Amino acid sequence: MNTIQFHSVIPQVFSKVEDLNSEVWNQDVKFEKGHLYLVEADSGKGKSTFCSYVIGYRHDYSGEINFDDLNVSSFKVRDWVDLRKNHISHLFQELRLFPELTAFENVEIKNHLTGFKTREEILKWFEMLGIEDKVNTKIGLMSFGQQQRVAMIRALVQPFDFLLADEPISHLDDTNSEIMKKIMMEEANRQGAGVIVTSIGKHMDLNYERTLRL
Repeated sequence: MNTIQFHSVIPQVFSKVEDLNSEVWNQDVKFEKGHLYLVEADSGKGKSTFCSYVIGYRHDYSGEINFDDLNVSSFKVRDWVDLRKNHISHLFQELRLFPELTAFENVEIKNHLTGFKTREEILKWFEMLGIEDKVNTKIGLMSFGQQQRVAMIRALVQPFDFLLADEPISHLDDTNSEIMKKIMMEEANRQGAGVIVTSIGKHMDLNYERTLRL
C-alpha cells in the first residue's frame, strides 16, 4: 500500500459545523508511503476519530477514504484483518495491553501472528528502552511510561507500509523519548514505511515533511 487518501471526509459528529477550520476534515489529503507526517489537534477536534478511520474501527463519516485507489467502504472484515497484520501498524494512545500478561508476553502474542522478529531482536529493544528488567513483569505492575515503551515494541513486530503513532511519548521523559524515536524511525526507514504521528500536545521532535491541523 502506497497511499492513504481522505476525500472530503467529515465525521458525523461535525456534520453540522459550518466552519471546521481543519486541514484534514472536508479536505483532500494524501499520506504517502516513505514520508513523515504530524497531525496536531486540540482536544475534541477528532484525533482519536482520525486514527479510528485509518485503522478501520469506525466508519461514521461522509466522504471517501481510499487506500491506493480502493475505497475502504468496500472492505470486508478479512481485508481489515490483512491490513492491520501486514500494512498498517497502530500504536494506540490507550496502549491496549493485557495487564495479566508479562511485558514480553504482550509483544509475543503479536509476534506469533506475524513471525516478524526474533526473540533476540525484541529483547534488544527492551534493553535499549531500559526495561530489560521488566521482561517478565506483568503489565499491570508497570508504570504507564514503561507500558508505553512495551506498546511501541509491540507495534513494530510486524510488516507495515504505514505506522500510525497516536501520542507516542506522552508519558516519557526526554531521554526515553529520544530512544523511542530512534527505534521507531530506524524500523520505519528499514521498511520504507510512512509514519503518521498524532498529538494534542507533546510530540516527537522529528523532521516532519508536513504538519496538518485537525
